[in-house]
Amino acid sequence: MRPRGWIGFAVAGLMAVTGCTDAGPAGPEESAYKEGRLRVLASSELSDMEPVLKAAKAATGIGVEFTWSGTLDAVEQVVSGEADGKYDAIWLSSNDYLRLRPEAAGKLSSETPVMSSPVALGVKPQALARLGWKPGEVTWPAVHEAVAAGRLTYGMTDPVRSNSGFSALVSVASGLSGAQAALSEPDVKAATPRLKEFFAGQKLTSGSSGWLVSAYAKRGDVDALVNYESVLMSMNRDAKDAGAPLTVIRPRDGVVTANYPLTLLTSAPAGARDAGRALTEYLRGPEAQRAITEQTLRRPVASGVAPAAGLDAEKRRELPFPGSRAVADGLLASYENELRRPSRTVYVLDTSGSMSDEDRIGRLKSALTDLTGSGSSGTGRRFRDREEVTLLPFGSKVKKVRTHVVEPGNPGPALDAIRGDVKSLEPEGGTAVYGSLEAAYQHLGQGGTDAFTSIVLMTDGENTEGVGAGHFDSFYAALPPAQKQTPVFAVLFGDSDRKELTRITELTGGRLFDATGGNRSLAGAFEEIRGYQ
Repeated sequence: MRPRGWIGFAVAGLMAVTGCTDAGPAGPEESAYKEGRLRVLASSELSDMEPVLKAAKAATGIGVEFTWSGTLDAVEQVVSGEADGKYDAIWLSSNDYLRLRPEAAGKLSSETPVMSSPVALGVKPQALARLGWKPGEVTWPAVHEAVAAGRLTYGMTDPVRSNSGFSALVSVASGLSGAQAALSEPDVKAATPRLKEFFAGQKLTSGSSGWLVSAYAKRGDVDALVNYESVLMSMNRDAKDAGAPLTVIRPRDGVVTANYPLTLLTSAPAGARDAGRALTEYLRGPEAQRAITEQTLRRPVASGVAPAAGLDAEKRRELPFPGSRAVADGLLASYENELRRPSRTVYVLDTSGSMSDEDRIGRLKSALTDLTGSGSSGTGRRFRDREEVTLLPFGSKVKKVRTHVVEPGNPGPALDAIRGDVKSLEPEGGTAVYGSLEAAYQHLGQGGTDAFTSIVLMTDGENTEGVGAGHFDSFYAALPPAQKQTPVFAVLFGDSDRKELTRITELTGGRLFDATGGNRSLAGAFEEIRGYQ
C-alpha cells in the first residue's frame, strides 16, 4: 500500500470507499444534469472499458460520456475551475499528482478505486535470453545496468501527457534513487546520472499507450516497453502474427501502481453525484470486477474476485511518489530538458495562398508561437532544451528553411529566432505537399541519429503542385531503414484532404491530429503532438 502520510489536505470526503458522503455544495443548477449521463474527464487508456460500461448502463441506466485528457491537463482543468459545470467526474489512472495541489481539496467530492495495474517492463524473449534474466529477480538497477551497457532498448510514453509515462518515470526515479520514503529533491539529484544513462536507451516515445504499441510493432528493433502491466498483457493477447509474446516483469524492488479512482466533483449536480456513486458501486461489484479483470487485464479491487489468468499474484513493494509538487514538477522538467534524448523536428508548414482565408495563417502563427514559451504554453509545451527545430514553409515549392537549436541554460535566443521566423510567414502560392515532405526527409538525413526525429505536416488543402503520391511512395521506399523510422504527424486543418493525410501517416507510422475546430484546436493539436516528439 502506498504511504499516504504526506497528503496534507486529506479530508473525509476523499476516503477511497464506496458510498462516501459529498463534500461541499453542488456548483451547477440541478437542471444541468441529464438523467442517465455522467460526463467524465478521463485517461484515454480507459477506452478499453467500453464493454464493461455498456453492461453497467444496462444494469444501472447510467451511461458515461468520456472526454480524454492527459494527467497534467486534467489536473489543471480541475484546480483552475475549468472543469466546473463541464464534467461530473474525473477518472485518471491515479490521483497522486492531483493530491499535490492543495487547491484541489475543495473540488473533489469522493474518490473510489475501481481496479489497479502496476508499472511493468515487457521484454522480448530473445532480449531476456541474451541478458540471462530470471523475470522474478529483475530489479530497476539491473534494468539500468543493461540499458547503460547498450544491451537493452525500450519505448515509453511521454510523462507530461500520459499517465503510464508519468508512473513509469516515478518508478524508475524511485527505483534508482533508493528512496525509502516520498521522493525528495536530493533523491532525484542523486539519481540523475543514472537516470540520464537509463533514458539514453529510450528509442520510442509517444503521447499515448495505443500509439506506442503500434509504433513498437512497426519498428521491430526495440527490445522492451515500459508501461502498465495491463497494457503489456493486452498487447500479448491481442497481437496477431507478432512472434513470441513479451515477458512481463514487475521489478522485484518495487513498482508504482495505478488504482483508477472514479472521482466525483463537488461542482457536479447532486443528481450526477448520485449517478456516479451508483455506477461506482456497480463497478466494484463481483460481476463487474470479474469482467474488468478478464477483459482489460487490470487487477480487481474487490475481495473475493481473483485476478485474470496470467496476472502474477506475488506482492511487490509500492515505490514512493514525490512528496511535493515542486519535486514532481522538477522531475518532469528534468526529463523534458535534460534526461531524455533530444528531439529533431521538421515543421512542414503550408503557407499557400489559401492560408489567408479565415485568418488561417494567423491561427498557425499563434499556435507555433505558443510553443516558444509565450501565451498559454506550460510544462512540456514549449520547445525543449537541446531540441533542433526546423521550419520548412511551403507553397508551390519549399520556401526559406530555417533551423534553430534550443541551447540548455540559454533558450532565449533560439526561441526568439523561431518566434521571428513564425511572424514572417506569409501565404502565397499553391500546395506542394509531397515535394515538401521529401525535402523534410532529406533535411533530417543530413544530421545525426541520436535523437527522436519526426516531421509535423500542417496543410489546409490537398496537393496541387509538384510531385504526387506515387513519387513520394517511391522516395520513401528508397530511404535507408533508419530514416524510415521517422514518422509524419499530420494536422487536419481547413480544407485539407483527410484521406490523403491518413495515407501519409499510415505509410510513415505517424498519426493524424484533427484541428478543424478553430483556433484553440490547432494550438491543441500542436501541443498534443509534443508527446510524440
